[in-house]
Amino acid sequence: MSVDVRREVLDRLGLGHRCASFVGGRSIDGEWEEAVTDRCPATGEALAEVLPAGPEVVDAAVRAARAAQPGWAALGVQGRGQLLHRLAERLAARLPDIALLDALDTGNPVVAMRSGAAKGVQAMREYAELGLEMKGETVPASAGGLHFTIPQPWGTVGVITAYNHPTMYLCNKVSPALMAGNAVVVKPAEQTPLSALALARLAADLLPAGVLNVVVGGSATGDALVRHPEVCRITFTGSVGTGVAVQRAAAESGRLKSLTLELGGKNPILVFPDADPQAAAAAAVRGMNFTRVQGQSCGSTSRLLVHRRLHDSVLAGIVERVARIRLGLPDREETEMGSLISPQHQQRVLSYIEGARREGAELVTGGGVPGGELAAGAYVEPTVFDRVEPGMRIAREEIFGPVLSVLTWEDETEALALANDTDYGLTASIWTNDLSTALRVATQIEAGYVWVNDVERRYPGVPFGGWKQSGLGVEHALAADILSFTRSKSVNVAVTL
Repeated sequence: MSVDVRREVLDRLGLGHRCASFVGGRSIDGEWEEAVTDRCPATGEALAEVLPAGPEVVDAAVRAARAAQPGWAALGVQGRGQLLHRLAERLAARLPDIALLDALDTGNPVVAMRSGAAKGVQAMREYAELGLEMKGETVPASAGGLHFTIPQPWGTVGVITAYNHPTMYLCNKVSPALMAGNAVVVKPAEQTPLSALALARLAADLLPAGVLNVVVGGSATGDALVRHPEVCRITFTGSVGTGVAVQRAAAESGRLKSLTLELGGKNPILVFPDADPQAAAAAAVRGMNFTRVQGQSCGSTSRLLVHRRLHDSVLAGIVERVARIRLGLPDREETEMGSLISPQHQQRVLSYIEGARREGAELVTGGGVPGGELAAGAYVEPTVFDRVEPGMRIAREEIFGPVLSVLTWEDETEALALANDTDYGLTASIWTNDLSTALRVATQIEAGYVWVNDVERRYPGVPFGGWKQSGLGVEHALAADILSFTRSKSVNVAVTL
C-alpha cells in the first residue's frame, strides 16, 4: 500500500499524522517526544504518531465528562436518541474510510472491517430507538402509598475496547452508555487507537463537549481510568489477564465500581456422529474466524471435538477449505485473511505452534509464515493440528491466533468432559440432528453462549457473556444493555387516603 493511501485516509478523517487524546471536544497535545509510532502490522509501515495519555489527561477527560453529563441526561431519551441517530448517519457516510483505517491499524481484511463497522452503525441505530424501554417498575408495597423505581445513569462510564473489531466494539459499548444518560471516556486498545479518535471528531460538533472523550495509550492509561474515583462503571473487552488487572485496580481504588468484563475463550465445537461431516467442516473453519480476524476472536471455536467415526471426513473437509483461504494485504478487496496485530503476537502464536510439535501433535496444514510481499508483516498461515491431547498447551490455553486443535471422542460423557475441561466458558457449538442430544448437551455445557448447528454469529438482542474465567456480565442484549448502564433508585410516596 502506498504512503499516499495512508495519509489520505487519515486526512479525510481529520486525524493527520499526529494523534493525541480527544477531551472536552478538542485534541489534547503534550510532549511529543513521548509519542509512540502506530504501525500497520501487515507491512510494518508507520501510520501515525500517537501521544499516550498520562494521569493528568485521564483526569481532564473524567472532569470533562462529569461537567457535561447532567446536561446530556437532561436531554431525555428522545433527545439523546435523535443525536445518536445523527451520529450513526455520519459514521455510515464515512464507512469506507473508517473500514480502511481499521484494516490498516489491525491488519484485518478491509472487507471484514467494513462489515464490522456496518454492524456497529446498525447497533448504534438500534440503541438510539430503545431509550423508552429504559423503564422502572411500581411495587404494591402498601395500601395507600406509591412505590416505584427509577433507572438513573451512573454518571461517567469508562469504556476499554479490544483491538480485533475497533469500530464495532466501540459502537456496541458507547451507544447504550450514552443512551442511558452517561458521559463516556473511551480507552481504545493501544494497538488500534485511530478509529476511536475519528469517531470522537465526527461527534465533536454534534454531541455536547465532554460527552464523548477518548484517551489513548497503553496499560498505564487504562489503569488511571479504572482507578479514577469518579468513574463508577467500567466495561472492558480483552484478555483474562488484563481483565483480572482491571478488577484488581478497581478494588485497589478504594471505590465500589460496577464492572462488565468480556474476556477470553478456549471454545469447543462438538460434532456428533449423526452430523453432516461437510457442514461440520465448514462450521469448524468459519468458527475459527480464520478469514475475519485471523483467529483473534474471543469467541473462536478453537477446539474441534469430533466423534471418532467422523474424524477423517471432517478433517479432510477442513484441510480442503483452509487451502482455499486467500492471504493478502489488508486494503485489498480480494484478501480473506490478513496479519496478526503485531510482530510480538506473531512470535507468540508461532511459539505455540512449535510447542505443539514438540508435545507430539500432528501438524496437518499451515504452521508457517508466508513469503513474498507478506514477509514483512505479522502473518501466520491458517494452522490445523490433529491428534491433540487434552493436556497439551494448545488444547488448554487461549492462543488468540489462527490455530485449530482437533480432538476425538467416543461417547457423549467423554465429549462433555472434554468440552468442560477448561478454565474458560464463553462459547460452544453443537452439531447434531438429534434435538434431544442438542438440548441435553446445551444445558450441561459450561459456556455462556451456545449454538446448535450454527457457529460464530451473534444475534441482536441475545445476551453474550462468559462463564468461569471468560467474563462477568453480558452484552449485546439491547434494552438490557442500556439498563446495565443505570442504577436503580426506589421512591416511596406516602399518600393520605
